[in-house]
Amino acid sequence: TDTFGWALTSRNLAISNGSQSAFFTLFNLFGGEISGSSHVGYDRQMIQLPLAPEYLGYADIGIDKTLFRAARPTIELLPERQFKYHVDFSQLQIGDDVGAICVSRPTNPTGNVLTDDEIAQLQALAANHSVPLIIDGAYGAPFPGIIFSEIVPDWNANTILVLSLSKLGLPGVRTGIVVAHESIIETFSRANTVLSLAPGNLGPMLLTQLLTDHCLQALVRRHIRPFYEARVKQALAACSEYFSDVPYRVHKPEGAIFLWLWFEGLPKGCVALYERLKARDVLVVPGAHFFIGLEENINWPHAKECIRVTYTQSPEVVKAGLKVIAEEVKALYAGR
Repeated sequence: TDTFGWALTSRNLAISNGSQSAFFTLFNLFGGEISGSSHVGYDRQMIQLPLAPEYLGYADIGIDKTLFRAARPTIELLPERQFKYHVDFSQLQIGDDVGAICVSRPTNPTGNVLTDDEIAQLQALAANHSVPLIIDGAYGAPFPGIIFSEIVPDWNANTILVLSLSKLGLPGVRTGIVVAHESIIETFSRANTVLSLAPGNLGPMLLTQLLTDHCLQALVRRHIRPFYEARVKQALAACSEYFSDVPYRVHKPEGAIFLWLWFEGLPKGCVALYERLKARDVLVVPGAHFFIGLEENINWPHAKECIRVTYTQSPEVVKAGLKVIAEEVKALYAGR
């Protein structure tokens, strides 16, 4: 409240045993199979993802298997072999069967950070359709602040912001924080009590002390963000060195802890590349798995041309891994 001017009280906050647990509760509150479907004309409410690729951890989180609907993004080509996804508002349709809109900021796997204007447009869409906008801030603002572009964090009574202590270096305490309207927090807390009885105390105790001492934002500015900024610059330099003679692009790394590499026209696709890399002890995640709720991804070549690579290990390990990736990509393009 002091930092951003948000009109919050304790009744706007809830604690969960990790943000993944919070999303299970939220997604199944606002999405999934519904009763009385004959009266509304549809048998389930969908969680609308404004663009894909999105966080893989959402995929199996619903009780109802058909939970997500996504829209294909526009792709902006940038200098230095980078690109960026944007929400295609001309194609984004919010149907009557949508129960909530959800986006991560920054996004795992791509490092994409939706602009302030995109967030404002999504908030307006959500309000116009009387559904909440859920923002997954596990990597973002106000903490842990793994964002390399300047944004203005925004919250209103129709926004549900979900935060986590994991990327503050505290994954083991399993602490998620939900910021929402009082009525949503009340419902969430009742469901959370049934599922978890009570969250652990260690994470909330540590966070309370950081906030009381007014040192949380200093921790973000002086240590967390600079650490990841340095690592991503080292990874990008390695990409420039090893991938210069293959048709690659990297999503502009605006936050989070991954590189999203796009090899246009990749022979045999990203799953085949994953298998080759695994055989050489280099682990990536095939990009096709991240296009959740996008039924046409099976016919969209781009969805089979990307991989997610983490850059958080030592620079030496990341550089060695990228060198192997480059070798295997070159071999695929060469037909070997």
